Amino acid sequence: MPIDSRELDRRIEILRADTIDDGLSQVTGPFRPIGRRWAKKTDVSDGEQIRAAQVEQSLTARFLVRHDSLTAQIDGTYRLTCEGTTYEVTGTKEARGRRVGIEITTASLVEKKGPAA
Repeated sequence: MPIDSRELDRRIEILRADTIDDGLSQVTGPFRPIGRRWAKKTDVSDGEQIRAAQVEQSLTARFLVRHDSLTAQIDGTYRLTCEGTTYEVTGTKEARGRRVGIEITTASLVEKKGPAA
């Protein structure tokens, strides 16, 4: 089943951290943008998060993107940004058939706000 272009209504930016050799070991550098894609965003319901025994407070969302050479390589070492929020990738899987789409599951920690002054 193909992905209808009207479903892909959010613009995401795909981020990857470079590996830096500091002379002693390989360390992870800062995340930098490597591409943008149109995506469909679906927030995971509270019930699903509870059934998954998710303990920490986070925003969990799934993004559906078209399969291509960039989206096919996304794994847990990548991050996404969408509408000002940065998400860590927690998993990916094929969606809607072979080489049609990629469903990316993500989590974003919610910043705790201090008391109002």
